[in-house]
Amino acid sequence: MATITECRSALDRLSDKLTRADGDVRGAAALDRTLSCHITDLDTTFTGRLADGRIRVEDTVAGPPPAKAQIRLAMTGDDLVAVVDGGLNFAKAWASGRIRLEAGFRDLLRLRSLL
Repeated sequence: MATITECRSALDRLSDKLTRADGDVRGAAALDRTLSCHITDLDTTFTGRLADGRIRVEDTVAGPPPAKAQIRLAMTGDDLVAVVDGGLNFAKAWASGRIRLEAGFRDLLRLRSLL
């Protein structure tokens, strides 16, 4: 089972990948939205912003997200690490329910290029 430190590191690596992205992926990552990522098996939530093509983690809280972010993710720590490291396909994990992604319709349309 991934630790909180490993999950935070995975989010940092994902942020780095987004800053190096090109084309449609770069456009999708250019949103300015609040973001939460609930790690279900650790019952911990990372909160922050997706802005300027980066994920900026601002806080780590116990339990579910304290407020409703504009983009909400939920998954196990192992799934987060596997997605970032390329061992798990995000779209397939989302379609099967292993990963939950909730956002407004327009944001989902823009985020689909990240999938």
